[in-house]
Amino acid sequence: MNRSAEEVWKNCLKIIKDNVNQQSFLTWFEPIKPIKLEKNVLTIQVPSQFFYEWLEEHYIKLLRKTLQRELDKNAKLEYQIVMDSSTSQKGPYTVNIPTSNTNDTKNPEMLAPIVLGNQIKNPFVIPGLKKVQIDSQLNANYTFDTYIEGDCNRLARSAGWAVAGKPGGTSFNPLVVHSGVGLGKTHLMHAIGNQVKANFPDKTVLYVPSEKFTNQFIDYLKNNSVNEFIHFYQMVDVLLVDDIQFFANKDRTQDIFFHIFNHLNQSGKQIVLSSDRSPRDLEGIEERLLSRFKMGLTTDLAVPDFETRMAILEKKMYADGIELPHDVVEFVAYNVSSNVRELEGALISLLAQSSLNKKEIDLDTAKKIVKNFVKSVSREVSIEFIQKTVCDYFNVQQEKLKEKTRKRQIVQARQLSMFLAKNFTKNSLKVIGKHFGGRDHSTVIHSCQAVRDLMDTDREFKDQVGDIEKRIQLSIT
Repeated sequence: MNRSAEEVWKNCLKIIKDNVNQQSFLTWFEPIKPIKLEKNVLTIQVPSQFFYEWLEEHYIKLLRKTLQRELDKNAKLEYQIVMDSSTSQKGPYTVNIPTSNTNDTKNPEMLAPIVLGNQIKNPFVIPGLKKVQIDSQLNANYTFDTYIEGDCNRLARSAGWAVAGKPGGTSFNPLVVHSGVGLGKTHLMHAIGNQVKANFPDKTVLYVPSEKFTNQFIDYLKNNSVNEFIHFYQMVDVLLVDDIQFFANKDRTQDIFFHIFNHLNQSGKQIVLSSDRSPRDLEGIEERLLSRFKMGLTTDLAVPDFETRMAILEKKMYADGIELPHDVVEFVAYNVSSNVRELEGALISLLAQSSLNKKEIDLDTAKKIVKNFVKSVSREVSIEFIQKTVCDYFNVQQEKLKEKTRKRQIVQARQLSMFLAKNFTKNSLKVIGKHFGGRDHSTVIHSCQAVRDLMDTDREFKDQVGDIEKRIQLSIT
């Protein structure tokens, strides 16, 4: 029977979905398109060179085993990498993508070589130096070493590292990073800039908040020296512009930035941008600018999970040469979950309190201080919260708990969630069952007994249950 590429890939996705978390599946596998199947060779299309490289580095074993299971042991995978709307490049594990794929008409004026004489004013000049030298405006404390990696930021961090290793020479130019407040956009941008300076001391690197860029432009406009402003920015090798959403509805600023962007991009220079939302959701920005923002790689930073928050706190404490009881650190990491800035703020408050009172911080003191960072530390735990905690721990999709699947990992997560729901809530067995796809009370009883039996015979499982119970307890005490 002849099988289509779509059928084979659909079956592969079913297997892959059970072996990776939901966010990874949506990011790395859902965008893939099956192209063709010839004998035992499946060709798939991926959005970019970086996308291909990430699959090869992190998921090649899973892809190989899945494809061999679906076809046969000699199954092979080939890629087509999208270059632009009309072309793509094919290759079995070997591809070469040009650094720029824009078809925009080039502006000769913007491509002209720029010579900056000492007479041109430099908004970032270092005072006291005779030779014009640009102050990069970078914070030396924001580096990749101090930027903790987790599932929430792995793609953005990896892309930033690649850019720093080959500025202007990757397929993600510009690199656009977006997220909510306090999740590490600015830290990552500074880390990229600092790493570029370490790798390429001769390159000119400049970090500038968008509002500062606008204010500088206004100053130059008042002095009738806009060309000098443009020429200065066209000299930069790596331009990092923070919070581009503030360009909204500033038509003249957008027009100037458009020309600067074009020149840098066509000259092979690197551009890194940050925003509080994805480019497609930006309002008040000209379409010609938005289309350029989308030319490279756009990636987001999510809220860090519990393990990442713990790592951030431990890294911060190590850097500052301090120690706090482990249960205090766990409590802070579990309850201050909205963003990294508040997490570090809570830690600083704990340290200040300890210093002022000249006594060690215990859990009770931590609870009083953390109340300033969360709406309510004490709260009644819900069945949904227990489900989420268990699913996060075992890397299982929460909606799977309501399905009829008999896969061992999901069954175990479902039974444990029922067990914990019975122990931590006042809900009846019938109500608990309804939260798991309408199962009856006898199923809940069986699940609780199954968990108790497994805890008696499996030490590792017992430790896992204890760890999850501790997390739930931290959230309600």
